[in-house]
Formats: sequence, structure tokens, C-alpha cells
Amino acid sequence: MRLSRSVAILSLVVLLLAVLDLCCGGTGFGFPDEVIFNKIRLPRVLTAILAGSSLALAGLQMQSVFRNPLADPHIMGVSAGAGTGAAVATLLIGTSLPAALSGLTVVSAAFIGALLTSAVVVLVSSRFHSMTTLLIFGVMLGFVFSAITSILEYSANAESLKVFYSWSAGSFIGSGYDGILIIACAFLVGLVLALLNNRGLDVALFGEEYAALAGANPSRIRNISMIGSCFMAGAVTAFCGPIGFVGIVAPHIARALARSSVHIKTVPMTIITGAGLSIVADILSQVFPSPLPVGSTMAIIGIPIILYILLLK
Repeated sequence: MRLSRSVAILSLVVLLLAVLDLCCGGTGFGFPDEVIFNKIRLPRVLTAILAGSSLALAGLQMQSVFRNPLADPHIMGVSAGAGTGAAVATLLIGTSLPAALSGLTVVSAAFIGALLTSAVVVLVSSRFHSMTTLLIFGVMLGFVFSAITSILEYSANAESLKVFYSWSAGSFIGSGYDGILIIACAFLVGLVLALLNNRGLDVALFGEEYAALAGANPSRIRNISMIGSCFMAGAVTAFCGPIGFVGIVAPHIARALARSSVHIKTVPMTIITGAGLSIVADILSQVFPSPLPVGSTMAIIGIPIILYILLLK
């Protein structure tokens, strides 16, 4: 009963934040006309909700599987892989395409990069039995992709760099309703997998040896979590750019609010918390005279919370 009440209250807070976000924009504070509402602000808020929910749910699963309080989708190199895909599209072939196709090309290339990285991670996770080894592999994979991206940036022209930097700064604007549908489908797939795997994730909190003794299959638990998490993170990163900190921060807040680490309780709290954090970051990005990148405002929110978590540990 207490958990249901907390979920209801938190959902109401997120709904009020969403309404506030709909009133924020380049035309000033206030409810916009129908065209601006339908084409700009509503898609932006829906994207923020779905992106925050997806990244938060992915982060929750990664923290459980790795038993690491600072694990999130970026740690496995998914965002770096998407960044390399976007870099290839914008820095190598973007200037040769018509303007109408350039945006679609960046999103498609970023999504392909994220999916290929996810496939590598899932394949490797089936071979590595050590969570520490898999974690290090993900970090190293991210470094490799970041190095490739840096090489591409060094050899690119100013126009291509501008397009790439705009994507890499992070934004909830520009995905459109088609992008929202793709992110929503990825989120639903990830949510179903997380709910089906919730008992396995509970067991994973105690380590692989305990999971094996309890009759669970640690590899199966890990693979299901990685597939869902990477798929959600890949979709979000492709359309919104690399949005950090949500996947780290939201699960900690959710567990504190739920007063539990049981995933059937923390999953809904994490989803709502992630949506709320993304909306707050979007509101902050809109209140300045010149809108700030969402990646920056999310860092402003997330870094103090992470430091607080580290101090508690």
C-alpha cells in the first residue's frame, strides 16, 4: 500500500513537471499555440519522458548485474558506439547528402553503431563469467570507439563538426513522432524483459555464486539484462545523443523511495524517477536566454547526487 501511494505521488509530481515543461520554450513561458505545441513542445516532452525512463531502467539492471552503484548504459560502450556511428555519418558522408537526409542519416548511423556495440557486448557476456572482466571490457570498448571518433573529428571540416557536436551535446528536440515511436517500442521491449527477469535480478544482487547455488542461471540473467538495456540505450542515444547520469542517479533515488532493492518494487519507481529527472533537465535547458544542451543540465543535476552517493559509501 505504501509503495502504491509513493508511485502515485511521484507520478503526479512528474505529470506536473511535464505540464511545466510544456510551458517552457523559445517563445517564452506560457502555453503555446497549437502548431508549436504539436510540433515542438509535445514531442520534446514525450521524448524526455521516454528517454529518461529507458536510461533509468537500463541503469537499474546494470547496477544489479554488475553489483556496482555507478554502473549505467554508458559504461558498456553503447553510447560511444553510437557516437562513432554518428561521427561516420556526419564527418565522412554527411556533407555529400541533401539536408533532408542528413538528420536521418545521423540517427540511422548512431542506432546501427549502438546495436553493433550491443551485439558485441552480448556475445562477449556469454563467454565471460566474471562481472569485473565484462565491466572492464565495456570500458575499454568505449575507449576504442572514442579514439576512433576523435580521429574522425581531427580530419573533418568545420561544417561537419558543427553537425556532430550538435548531436553529441544531447537534446530532446528533433526526434519527431517517428523517433518517439521507435524509442517507445525499444522501451517496451526492455520493460517486458526486465519484468520477466526481475527475480533473476534480485538473485544477481548477491553475486553469481549465490545465484548458481539458488538454482538460477547467471549467464541467462546477465544476457537478458544486457539485451534489454543495450536496446533501450541504443534507441535513446541515436535520437537524443549521449545523455549521461540518468542511468546512475535514478535507480538510487528509486531504491531510497521504495525502501527496497526488490526489482518488482524498484522498476516502476526507477522508470518514474528517470522520467522526472529528464523533464527537470529539459526545463533547466529552456530557462536560459540561449537553450543549453540537455547533456549539460543533466550533469548539473546528476553530479552532486553522485558525489553524495560516493560520500555515503
